[in-house]
Amino acid sequence: MRPTHEVVQEVLALLAAVPAPAAGPTVVAVDGRSGSGKTDLAAALAERTGAVVVHVDDLYPGWSGLAAAVDVLSGLLATLRSGAVAHQPVWDWSAHAYTRTVALPTSGLVVLEGVGAGCAGPVDLLVELVADPSVRRARALARDGATFAPHWDAWAAQEAELFSRRPLRPDVTFGSATAAGAVPAWA
Repeated sequence: MRPTHEVVQEVLALLAAVPAPAAGPTVVAVDGRSGSGKTDLAAALAERTGAVVVHVDDLYPGWSGLAAAVDVLSGLLATLRSGAVAHQPVWDWSAHAYTRTVALPTSGLVVLEGVGAGCAGPVDLLVELVADPSVRRARALARDGATFAPHWDAWAAQEAELFSRRPLRPDVTFGSATAAGAVPAWA
């Protein structure tokens, strides 16, 4: 599902108002639960800005690893903030291990996208995507099919736990109606 032009434009406008960090790249987190459209928005932002995208999916050490990935991401953020080269580990879901690393840039724009992207520590802009649970499930299962289906309930429980204690509030939220009221249309 591609993000609407208006959503991308609004995020770009917010990003333009973000002051440059003292050291390291500007960091945008695109967070939300599975199937909310994070990957598509991150891709649209990268296409428009040349940003490097870090897929938090590459950090999860397996289906029960959401909290552990946030810890890894926290370390990456600290390194990025120092201006040093951060080496992102990449989880190989077939080998059940981190099998390589990717060097992240020390300047420019880095977009963190994935469940928990906004839970690891301060970022320059935190974008949250929300969608009705049935819509998210349909999207996620259409994307990942039988691989994700047996893990959906346990993963959703990890998401609920993580978001119940998220230390940061989103700078902007896009999606369908939520308990807090209507938010701008996402897709």
